[in-house]
Amino acid sequence: MRVLEIEGKTIDEAIEKACEEFQVPREKLNIEIISEGTSGFLGLGAKKAKIKAGIMSIDVSTLGLSLQPPKKGEPDAKEADAGVKPAAVVSSEADASGASVAIQARQFLEGLLVRMNLDCCVTIEETADSIILNIQGDGGGLLIGKRGQNLDAIQYIVNKVVNRAALDRKMIVIDSEAYRKRRKESLVSLAEKLGEKVKRTKKAITVSHMHPHDRRIIHLALQNDEMLSTKSRGEGEYRKIIIMPAKKG
Repeated sequence: MRVLEIEGKTIDEAIEKACEEFQVPREKLNIEIISEGTSGFLGLGAKKAKIKAGIMSIDVSTLGLSLQPPKKGEPDAKEADAGVKPAAVVSSEADASGASVAIQARQFLEGLLVRMNLDCCVTIEETADSIILNIQGDGGGLLIGKRGQNLDAIQYIVNKVVNRAALDRKMIVIDSEAYRKRRKESLVSLAEKLGEKVKRTKKAITVSHMHPHDRRIIHLALQNDEMLSTKSRGEGEYRKIIIMPAKKG
């Protein structure tokens, strides 16, 4: 795996450079912070932030899991070693229904959690276009990470591995302790508060960079307010949202 040392005025700037260098969003990178950098005194003695970055990769075999169904009546040895019950043998028609995709996704995630030495229960919730895997038992928030970054990284891995073998691909959403619901409620509340401030001051407000999913929540929260308009600015993973008064007429 190619690993680069990248510098920036801040950690965020260094990560943004890494995203541009590797042409992938933040959640697809392994990031190691070497130094956070300092601003110095009156600009003197300032030091740049430095990180190590590389593409996140995963070898399915190291997780003790296989997405190929075992022969009828025979459990998969690697799945047994990982402490995960083998998937039931399913036909192509079952794959097309989406049921087997959900089962394989849960089994893969459970095997991943076992390898991380985490004792968590995973439940499945399906909608017409997505599979939601809820991880229960992450009381310390280890799996969530800052602004859900760990969840996003795990979600990317599960989608990448499971959907490559699925006939009917569905978006697999990884959640823990109802974090995504709380995050959505928090963003909607933020959007409403900032919207009221824009209407009061008649001045636009720029919201700091967010993931595409979070930006979409802000846009949707304010789209029906005729006194406000929103737009995105910037490139890639670090696009920002601008909330502004709607143009008259």
